Amino acid sequence: MGFSFSRAWSIARKEFSHLARDPYILSLALGLPVAFLIFFGFTINFDIRDVHIGIVDGDNTPVSRKLIEVFHGSDYFHPEKLALTAHPLKRLDEEKDRAILIINPRFGRRIEGGKSSQAQIVLDGADNLISSIVSGYISGIQSAANQRIGAHWGDWKWPIRLKTRYLFNPELNNYWFFVPGLIAVINGLVATLLTAMTVAKEWENGSMELLLSTPLRPSEIIFGKIAPYAILGMIEVWFVFILARIVFHVPMRGSYGALFVSSALFLAGMLAQGLLISVVTRQQQLAVQTAMNAGLLPALLMSGFIFPVENMTPFFRRLTELFAVRWFMQILRPVFLKGAGFKDLKTEFFALFFLTLITVAISIKSFKKDVEP
Repeated sequence: MGFSFSRAWSIARKEFSHLARDPYILSLALGLPVAFLIFFGFTINFDIRDVHIGIVDGDNTPVSRKLIEVFHGSDYFHPEKLALTAHPLKRLDEEKDRAILIINPRFGRRIEGGKSSQAQIVLDGADNLISSIVSGYISGIQSAANQRIGAHWGDWKWPIRLKTRYLFNPELNNYWFFVPGLIAVINGLVATLLTAMTVAKEWENGSMELLLSTPLRPSEIIFGKIAPYAILGMIEVWFVFILARIVFHVPMRGSYGALFVSSALFLAGMLAQGLLISVVTRQQQLAVQTAMNAGLLPALLMSGFIFPVENMTPFFRRLTELFAVRWFMQILRPVFLKGAGFKDLKTEFFALFFLTLITVAISIKSFKKDVEP
């Protein structure tokens, strides 16, 4: 007896009616992604502004004041001039400042004489992430200061000027980078959680054993269980997509078809993963805990969402290829920001399809008809 779509659809209709009578599941499926996107979208931000920097000006000349003006004109720094008798390193230790600019005497005299001069910046290196970001800001300040000071003092020439232009995200908008990635993280987590929780509940109640005693095939039961949540998941994808466009103003430059197909493939794999978790655990509480770990940790650590895959060691870089969320992440950002379509992302689509196929196959095989006594 082969696969019967009518029998599978009967299971799907039963799940639809169950969802309609369960406002908790509906709110979890539709409300949780929206809440997560708003919460994480506004809290995850690597753009650091108003960095407190103390300034010890031992020169106090027009040249040193011009350098300080560059810091004042930046949106990233909040400069505060300190007395010469101040203890700047103590201010770093007390976290009153993130950085200290020390301008030595004769700083301006050397520049006015056509010579190069140096000023020292001391950074608080306890938080290396913030320090590296601030260091990048200071490099930009240095370039701006060189041009401004060189235009007024010294016999300096600037035969070459490099002008940087950023493609796809001209303002380096933090939301444009993180929100497409959050779509993958949130939808994958919710899809895994939904099927793991609801099917494990049926194992606990004993209704799954009754279902398995019928002539239904495991593949038909799996299709009937997954189909309603797949439809609900696609509605959830468009909810989050609309929110990303309206609230965070993320552009959509690529193919809507590529977005739809990749989302459907990814959701199918995550729903099958949740079903597999429910089969292994058969306890709702344990299934929820396992689904949270299986859905969240790979999405955050192994997908390139926070840490670039290219910067990982070769072993972990290869390990990320086993997670569908890594390939879905590599589809979403180019589709949103670069205008990519199917032709541009053939490798990513093939990998996502292959991993989804394997996950679904393992779920079907694990979903045995014979229930252990």
